[in-house]
Amino acid sequence: MHSPDDWHDVTPGWMSAALAARCPGAQVSNVTLATRDDGTNRRARFNIEYARGTGPASVFIKAHAANHRIVHLRNGNLFNEARLFACGAELPLEHPLVYLAKPDYLRLDFLLVMEDLLQRGADPRDATRPMSVEQVTNGMEGLARLHGRYWNFSRWRDRRLRWVKPWRPTKGWQVGLQRCVPRGLERGAGDLPVEVTRLTGDAIVDLWVRYVRGLSRAPVTLLHGDTHIGNTYLLPGGEVGFLDWQVVRRGHWSQDAGYFPVSALTVEDRRAAQRDLMEGYRAALAVPGDQRPSREEAWLWYRASSCYGLAIWLSTLGTDGYQSREVSLALAQRFAAAFVELDGAGALAELRL
Repeated sequence: MHSPDDWHDVTPGWMSAALAARCPGAQVSNVTLATRDDGTNRRARFNIEYARGTGPASVFIKAHAANHRIVHLRNGNLFNEARLFACGAELPLEHPLVYLAKPDYLRLDFLLVMEDLLQRGADPRDATRPMSVEQVTNGMEGLARLHGRYWNFSRWRDRRLRWVKPWRPTKGWQVGLQRCVPRGLERGAGDLPVEVTRLTGDAIVDLWVRYVRGLSRAPVTLLHGDTHIGNTYLLPGGEVGFLDWQVVRRGHWSQDAGYFPVSALTVEDRRAAQRDLMEGYRAALAVPGDQRPSREEAWLWYRASSCYGLAIWLSTLGTDGYQSREVSLALAQRFAAAFVELDGAGALAELRL
């Protein structure tokens, strides 16, 4: 079974097969395309009716977008999300239920059939609607559970996940950043701190490279890898969930734990709450006491992580078709403010990166 070439290829028989593993005996009688979004990936929501058995009233399908697949392949992200959910690894934080996950290596494709989160009343968030400190606290606790479960993660200890790549500043990533960060600096010139706009694109990419090289330092864990607010949702009870696991990696915990709060909070809320958030994350890590990062170490890595988000969102601001200008600029501003206030470059130096 592979992803449909056209959404009209999703028939009742196709959907019955897609749901079979989790909904045995369910026979779909009708599927209706409700919404579609063909952007960096192809996404669609389908309503479902049944002739026999039971299953979800609607599902969300995600597959490759032909004009972006080479970028995802070059960055090492194309198959990750499908492989993660296909392998059945435990993910002890809120995330979507997946009915079917299939990487398709020959076609440079993947297929995910997952729950429609709107059926649970989920509220997908983005940078235009920041979270509260309490909501970010909940998300940080979820990340701590994930990281604690895979603390000192190695491909030999967790064999279902042996395919997960370590974070590396690969040529594929650098090519995209080097092309787009300068354009992002131009586009954000009047809205970013002068301490950032006076830097060259090469200097910002170099900061990103130095930080990402440091993500191989122990202790490493399983990382979501892309925990910005646009990959989150909020449930009615206040729990924060994480979706879009395409950048899953093996690496230092700080990449998730720094990227998420800076992206999800207003600058003012981040300033007021960031030390408490890092302390809450440390406290929630279920690891032996002698392996838990010290307060000083956690703070230093949090400061350094701003270099990652700064480069990524300046690059996104300089790219057309990935995110709206409003979202990209808001996140570039948040990471630029954090980079300046926390002296991200100085933190890299203190870490000898």
